[in-house]
Amino acid sequence: MHSFTDLVSQFEERFIASLPFPESPATIYEPCRYFLQLGGKRIRPVLCLMGNELFDEISEDAWHGAFGIELFHNFTLIHDDIMDKAPLRRGQPTIHTKYDLTAGILCGDVMNIYAYDELAKIKTALPQVLRVFNKTAIEVCEGQQLDMDFERRNDVGIDEYMHMIALKTSVLLACSLKIGALTSGAMGDNANKLYAFGINMGIAFQLQDDYLDAFGKTDLLGKQSGGDIIANKKTYLYLKAVENATAAQRKEIESLLQHSGADKVSAMLALFTATGADSQCRDAVAHYSKLAFDCLEDVAIPGKRKQPLMELANYLLVRDK
Repeated sequence: MHSFTDLVSQFEERFIASLPFPESPATIYEPCRYFLQLGGKRIRPVLCLMGNELFDEISEDAWHGAFGIELFHNFTLIHDDIMDKAPLRRGQPTIHTKYDLTAGILCGDVMNIYAYDELAKIKTALPQVLRVFNKTAIEVCEGQQLDMDFERRNDVGIDEYMHMIALKTSVLLACSLKIGALTSGAMGDNANKLYAFGINMGIAFQLQDDYLDAFGKTDLLGKQSGGDIIANKKTYLYLKAVENATAAQRKEIESLLQHSGADKVSAMLALFTATGADSQCRDAVAHYSKLAFDCLEDVAIPGKRKQPLMELANYLLVRDK
């Protein structure tokens, strides 16, 4: 069994060495190489490899699945950057900033097609792999649209927000794990439990992100704390604060949305604490973390084989940055 760190190193080496892009036209493929060589956590493709290794030695099918998943994930990042008008990704210029908007659109498109080309190389359970991947790809697009819709709405509910983060974040983690299981030959309940583990882990991960963006230490995060507050994002903390607030507190929250001064973050954090939104967010992280670990526990394989996944989940869910 391999640790997450070991598999990240192996994946990075194999992935970058085997990028499928031709030399021409360079105006499409040079930006693709540029973006993929910026690196990243590689969590999703490595989850595919780990899901595969739960049941047997890592197969070539799992590597193709991992490559396809990472190409798809980066396609979504390229297009997200365009929609968000983001100038930087991983500290470097985004494709549409470094090259132009056309390059960003076409690079994302072609990367998505190459993702399917990688998946087409899978020999084990390909129909099932494509079914879960296609469902996931649709859901990720739906989640992104909902996230953008919420920016224009002031009546977003907690249930809607939870549904959105499940689509935008969780389903691709769950899909990665399930494709890993399917390419090992594991079907039925084991593959489904692994998928449920990914869903709940993804929700807990995003809620932890919400909390850390507000209350994390700037030096550990490597970015400005309170970024979601400054951008008026409707996070779990914000929605819970509005839900719990008195009339006076709600009026103060609404007033802060119109501000951009230095005191905005500290004032909103005080309201998150006063309304109990901070403790409820921590409770929700604990709840979904427990659901995730329970699902992994139910996968019918020896506990020793689950250890690397348990360690990764603990790292992702009990972190301070």
